[in-house]
Amino acid sequence: MPSHPQAAATPHPDSTPPAQAQASPAVLLAQASRALWAATLSLMTAYMQTPAPAHRYLLARRIAANFGTLCTQDCFDPGCRASFARLADRWQALAAQHRH
Repeated sequence: MPSHPQAAATPHPDSTPPAQAQASPAVLLAQASRALWAATLSLMTAYMQTPAPAHRYLLARRIAANFGTLCTQDCFDPGCRASFARLADRWQALAAQHRH
């Protein structure tokens, strides 16, 4: 019996949670893709709230790169991936405007 009551219930920091241990790579990739989409929305909000051109340039580049990644993910339907591709182009153009 452990000397501390919670010691037995505390998982090892390197252990994988049971739900993730059984998830397929496709499911894990879909979860990561949805997280990237949510992070991209946050970056878009930051872009709109940032007046500094240098910061807007860097944010627009990151947003374009994220949309470039999202448009290649099979977990999204073809129409969604096409929208992501158009958004990647649009944000790349915005980044180019801030670069000059």
